[in-house]
Amino acid sequence: MAREDDLDRRRRELEAALSARRPEPSDEGKSAGSGSMAGAANALKLSSEFIAGIVVGAVIGWVIDKLAGTSPFGLVVFLLLGFCAGVLNALRSTGQLAEFGSRRSRSDGDGTEKK
Repeated sequence: MAREDDLDRRRRELEAALSARRPEPSDEGKSAGSGSMAGAANALKLSSEFIAGIVVGAVIGWVIDKLAGTSPFGLVVFLLLGFCAGVLNALRSTGQLAEFGSRRSRSDGDGTEKK
């Protein structure tokens, strides 16, 4: 019985600590349609970055094919490279991939390491 009481006490403490760290939702400046418009804007941004990578890769490949006479190999190679660049740009925009050259340190900004 003592273990269950201890477990309940620790659970309540954890819930209190987590609720103190959670940001409170603010209803200021949000209307019913603003959430859907923000999602649509984000989707448009991601799709345009993805498509731009593919189009730029295809154009570079087509130009290389015309100049070097290697049709269709340059187009295929650079189309695939453009696809990869589009995927990387979309992942960077969503924050799932760090920017090139940036390091994620394990410190919390004041010089101390997190454990």
